[in-house]
Amino acid sequence: MTGHTTAEKLADLHAKLARAQDPGSEKARAKRDAEGLTTPRHRISRLLDEGSFVEIGALGRTPDTPDAPYGDGVVAGYGRIGGRPVAVYAHDKTVFGGSVGVTFGKKVCEVMDMAIKIGCPVIGINDSGGARIQDAVTSLAMYSEIARRQLPLSGRSPQISIMLGKCAGGAVYAPVTTDFVVAVADRAEMYVTGPEIIKSVTGEVISSAELGGAYEQMLNGNVSYVATDEEDAYDYVHELLDHLPSSCFEPAPVYAAEDDTPTERDMALDSFMPDDTNAGYDMHDLLDRVFDDEGLLEIQADYAPNMITGFARIDGRSVGVVANQPMFYAGCIDADAADKSSRFIRICDAYNIPLVFVVDTPGYLPGVEQEKLGLIHRGAKLGFSVVEATVPKISLIVRKAYGGAYAVMGSKSLSGDINLAWPTAQVAVMGAAAAVVMIQGRQIAAAPPEQREYMKKLFMDFYDENMTSPYVAAERGYIDAMIEPNQTRVALRQALRQLSTKRVPVEQKKHTIMPM
Repeated sequence: MTGHTTAEKLADLHAKLARAQDPGSEKARAKRDAEGLTTPRHRISRLLDEGSFVEIGALGRTPDTPDAPYGDGVVAGYGRIGGRPVAVYAHDKTVFGGSVGVTFGKKVCEVMDMAIKIGCPVIGINDSGGARIQDAVTSLAMYSEIARRQLPLSGRSPQISIMLGKCAGGAVYAPVTTDFVVAVADRAEMYVTGPEIIKSVTGEVISSAELGGAYEQMLNGNVSYVATDEEDAYDYVHELLDHLPSSCFEPAPVYAAEDDTPTERDMALDSFMPDDTNAGYDMHDLLDRVFDDEGLLEIQADYAPNMITGFARIDGRSVGVVANQPMFYAGCIDADAADKSSRFIRICDAYNIPLVFVVDTPGYLPGVEQEKLGLIHRGAKLGFSVVEATVPKISLIVRKAYGGAYAVMGSKSLSGDINLAWPTAQVAVMGAAAAVVMIQGRQIAAAPPEQREYMKKLFMDFYDENMTSPYVAAERGYIDAMIEPNQTRVALRQALRQLSTKRVPVEQKKHTIMPM
């Protein structure tokens, strides 16, 4: 019972706060420690600037339950990363398994409401058993309250989820609704229904790791980055925030950059592109040479690897990069790549981050399977996102830019602002190999067999010279400038500076209707 003197009341407060520091049962804490897992407060401390965490609701607990542990399964509050404010919460697996109860929900909603008011990122450190079954509809209501607040935050301030354990049911819906999901390998698992329920309903047998492991969910398109461990996850989040503004009303951080003087890596670009137009190369090697020294912070690296998305810097300023990767499907755009890039484009547009397209694609990926997967509407979504984006859009064509894939990779006709091209660029409806079949197929088939290869080569050479030449596009104004590869870094800087004051009036309507 609380004493009557001030000293006794202070002692009682200290005792309660001490119990709230690690409120789980002795058994639950022992299990956590035996597994070598960190506490939620340790996780928050590692994520935030030292000494910046201000907690709310430390003494919150389940109502009308005198012996309920403090915290109710979540630690929440505010702090700073790189000196900038963030709202943060971390599940406590030792209290009700980190499941969502009424006090848990109110604490998370409180920090989300504050983030909406002040305009700061929200970071959730997830390690939850899902809904608190014994709380019935109350737990579901709290999930819904949390989800409802994600909408006003979406596109207003960055939302980031760090996945550190098994998260099932409602515990995965909130994270995948955030902008970025960082999952720790061999620790994070995500699924709507776990292996036991799947087995009981469908008879399918699968382990939880096979069903929802971090890498598996990366391949499913649900994870932005698979971290090797907790430390790697926190470092990635720090890098991510370095490229993002605190809200859509503020600019992203600007860093010092080297001057425009040509460097060895600039000059090396003149001999970068293979002479054989069908030879593969790693687009990452090119990207490392055209942006600031920090390189690319890639998003969803192992999902649809034929399309590279990520953040880089030009002239010290953050840009979003969308680039074809010739190492996979020769750089063709498939349904997954279209989804991946269209979502990334919308993220960049929401936070006023300019877009740079680096183009080497022979088109959309052909095939029966792609048609079954909905390449029509998923591919259309990419073009829709490009036009919808009002940020500066710069396109650099380094080799192939064929068909509809040319159009959606930042072309001027689809609202691109500045289009640049190397002399190795090829711009056409299709490549010579496909064109010879479409245009000359019957004539070649009717010719004597010994003449067919010669006729085919003759047509392809003529087609490449007259139909795919970038100078045809440049003559018609679809390319703003043909540049030497060694000029790329400076040309991109000049383009970004030119577009720094770009403004596009917003049409008066409720919202657009994106393809399915």
